[in-house]
Amino acid sequence: MIIWRVIISKMILKNIKLKNFRNYSQLDIPLNTKMNIFIGQNAQGKTNILESICVLALTKTYRNGIEPNLISFNKKKALIKGKVRNNKLINDLEVSISEGSKTLKINKKDIKKISEYISNLNIIVFTPEDLEIIKGSPSVRRNLINMELSQISNKYLNTYNEYNKILKIRNEYLKLLLTSSIADKKYLDVITEKLIEKAIIIYEERKKYLDFINQKIDKIYKDITGEDSLKIIYEPNIEIDNFSSDNIYSILKEKFSSEYKKELNYGMTLYGPHRDDFIFSLQDKNLKFFGSQGQQKVAVLAFKLSEIDIFEEYRNTKPVLLLDDIFSELDIVKRNRLLEYINVDIQSIITTTDLKSIKSKYTSDAFIYEIKNGIIERRQ
Repeated sequence: MIIWRVIISKMILKNIKLKNFRNYSQLDIPLNTKMNIFIGQNAQGKTNILESICVLALTKTYRNGIEPNLISFNKKKALIKGKVRNNKLINDLEVSISEGSKTLKINKKDIKKISEYISNLNIIVFTPEDLEIIKGSPSVRRNLINMELSQISNKYLNTYNEYNKILKIRNEYLKLLLTSSIADKKYLDVITEKLIEKAIIIYEERKKYLDFINQKIDKIYKDITGEDSLKIIYEPNIEIDNFSSDNIYSILKEKFSSEYKKELNYGMTLYGPHRDDFIFSLQDKNLKFFGSQGQQKVAVLAFKLSEIDIFEEYRNTKPVLLLDDIFSELDIVKRNRLLEYINVDIQSIITTTDLKSIKSKYTSDAFIYEIKNGIIERRQ
């Protein structure tokens, strides 16, 4: 009997090179295969390091603002490069940003499709702004799910992009039907069928993804805080009793039929995964309304750490972990429990203002960089 073993590779970003990115005119630093810590006060450039890695991986920033702002003042182009090792495969990734354009390269070869570029560097990112995942609007939570699923599933990325294109056409045609006597509802029915086809895949993939998260998130949260019963509740804006393709099709078909006049009056598609929501629930209470800042922060961290196993399951690889300002609002015990949890066989890149109260056994093998006024020096 032959037993096949799946080998889980560890994705490693070997270095990061920047030119005219934010406050860095030139930067080239090596990265440890395990833990990397960037220490500095606020507004010194710590977060810009993580942001550049995010752009290298996903082709876009996780921060608010427009892409030209990534380019250093009075410069025309920003360049981000990194050498990525995944098992024995090594790729040189490059993202070039100028006002109005963006160029992607793998091993110096131009890449036209984002779907062909994304997933060459898998990352999990946590930032202080991620508290908006709990506090903010449903669109923030949808963006999170879309970003993470797009990294592990090209099928999801392509389907979601196609869904949005069809959604735009349907919305425009609903407006036309309201104002034009010659517009044909039969064409709307054709568009609706195509929209439902894509919606089914999105619903199924999101449900599967969140079910996987819920298998992991409670234990991680408990390991860090001592509290239990954290889960994510999926709340589509239509009632779905089971997520089989046939059932979702029937529900959406009936909803679009019965609510046709309502959608016509609004001039937009009111039902579908573009209006989904997700709730962080701790001990059956919505953390948005009943959680402290610390509870919310660790809940989002637990969510992000749950994704490590998802990358292993879907991509057979361990992603790179990017953690920005993770220690604020956490007491000494939680800080060390968190480091114990992430001090495993995964590359992590962490920013913080200090390492006070952190046990040296968690950082003894780390590359520790100190940043001041955009100048980075490695602590010996």
